[in-house]
Amino acid sequence: MNKSSDFKSTTVIAVRRHGKTVMASDGQVTLGNTVVKQTARKIRRLYNDKVLAGFAGSAADSFALFARFESKLEQYRGNLERSVVELAKDWRTDRVLRRLEAMLVVSDDTATFLLSGTGDLIEPDDGIVAIGSGGALRCRRRKPWPNIRLLMLGRLPRKQ
Repeated sequence: MNKSSDFKSTTVIAVRRHGKTVMASDGQVTLGNTVVKQTARKIRRLYNDKVLAGFAGSAADSFALFARFESKLEQYRGNLERSVVELAKDWRTDRVLRRLEAMLVVSDDTATFLLSGTGDLIEPDDGIVAIGSGGALRCRRRKPWPNIRLLMLGRLPRKQ
């Protein structure tokens, strides 16, 4: 793909370094091949703002997963690893969950996890993970976004 092409893709990226986590996403919502919204909030703060969670895929399915994940966080008192393991188990065994078309990336200051649309659970070695149709492209380049370093330092203005 050349740089001048007008390629649009969903990306949610999480970077965890030195006990700090930052997560960023586009706001794009598509209906088929048409972009219908540019300002969607694909990242949520959960469990007293200690956990960040971002989604890619079907919005309705993602909200259902957010609700399930949040209840797991409450059930396991904010233990991120236990919560994602239990959600992954449910995702693989529950008939309704198995049909959901979404991916989640969840992170706190100590761990980052990717939950795939098939219920797979992955913890990246380097604390960097990206999901969505543009996610693999961003991770492959190993320069997640040009201003990610400024964002990590708190020097980049954030949209609310």
